Amino acid sequence: MNELAPHQAQLSLWRVIIIGIAYMTPMTVFDTFGIVSGVTNGRVPMAYLLALGAIMLTAFSYSRLAVIFPKSGSAYSYTNQVCGKISGFIVGWGTLLDYLLLPMINSLLSGIYLKALFPDIPAWMLIILYTALVTFINCRNIKFLANLNALFVGIPLILMVYFIYLVIHALVFKYDVSHVMTLKPLMNGDNSFIPLVSGAAILCFSFLGFDAVTTLANETFDARKNIPRAIIATVLTGGIIFFVSAWFIQLYYPNNSPFKDPIEAMPEIVLYVGGKLFQSIFLLAILINTFASALASHASAARLIYIMGIDGVIPWKKLQYIHPHYRSPIVCVLLVGILSLNAIFFRLDTAVSLISFGAMVAFSAVNISVFIWFVCYKKEFSTLKQILKNIICPSLGMFSVIVMWTNLKEDALLLGGFWTALGITYILYCKVRKRPLFKRHDLSLTSGADIHVAKSTL
Repeated sequence: MNELAPHQAQLSLWRVIIIGIAYMTPMTVFDTFGIVSGVTNGRVPMAYLLALGAIMLTAFSYSRLAVIFPKSGSAYSYTNQVCGKISGFIVGWGTLLDYLLLPMINSLLSGIYLKALFPDIPAWMLIILYTALVTFINCRNIKFLANLNALFVGIPLILMVYFIYLVIHALVFKYDVSHVMTLKPLMNGDNSFIPLVSGAAILCFSFLGFDAVTTLANETFDARKNIPRAIIATVLTGGIIFFVSAWFIQLYYPNNSPFKDPIEAMPEIVLYVGGKLFQSIFLLAILINTFASALASHASAARLIYIMGIDGVIPWKKLQYIHPHYRSPIVCVLLVGILSLNAIFFRLDTAVSLISFGAMVAFSAVNISVFIWFVCYKKEFSTLKQILKNIICPSLGMFSVIVMWTNLKEDALLLGGFWTALGITYILYCKVRKRPLFKRHDLSLTSGADIHVAKSTL
């Protein structure tokens, strides 16, 4: 398979990081605060630290495989190379839930937000218009999308900084500076550990999507070096944003008593700190943040489908087509846009559950692949450093993933299991019909004209 030529790569390190952060949706800290504060007895910042540590172990596994296999495809490509084509197919099939449903969820959420702003327009029409805009932008080159995401991530972050300023100002005015210069949000007078683990398991899902940067390897300058850096930088940057924001929210709200509904506390969090006008502006920023996540998740899903199309896992040759000018997998982009329109019919809770299942499949596969590659294949476990990197770290990463597995809802396991069963059924069908599961193509990231020229030279 011919990789993207160096002169065709369009993304620098910082652009890849921006796309990764956009995918993670930093403002989600406000949506989950009330829930996790109740679970942890007012220790959300500490729960974020635990979640960050757990996710970093898996991110480290991703970064190690990204050095060895500097290509798009994320967990699917890594498992395919390390564990074989059948395992790669099952992992790729499972992670499709994550990659395909997140753009749909963003369309669904944006439809809800836009309906509040434009109540006279039918929700289905708003979803169609929103999805069409996201699809159109993704049809253009990836550099243009990264620049837009820098803007759409930057605006919400500025508002989050202003929120922190308002919290500090209010506490100093009402009490004194000692109420700001305190470590109380970290433990809040409670030393119990199990509630923190439960809260961290919930918050781990805030980091979902850091692996999406690996789907951009074919379009990144010096992918072997920059993709591993982008993986770690995305997780650390997201973790810092989450931790700092949660710290000041917890500082202002030591417990959930001020909230009428802790599960949906975000509007009240902002209202009590900044007033009605700030609340309205903040809700608009959340819509912008969702749009940034939609752009990033749409791009990642299209590139995963493209790689699976190149490998013949999805047997439709048109998926290999690359726009001759924008260098984007335009057919895959349009396909993701069409699938996102299912937001008109889908329930939000069902879609979120399926995303969690797909992400856990990917995380599990990557940690296992690191162990198999370095320990079973390369036999690199003779020194303390090798034992730490190749055995202890992926094992701890797998342990943290198991904790997340145990916190998945029952419907996620049932629906995810059904989806996996469909994939296994397809494998058995191919075996019975004696048709190849993979029909690998040698032409990658090429336009229709490029394919014609390449074929004429064979």
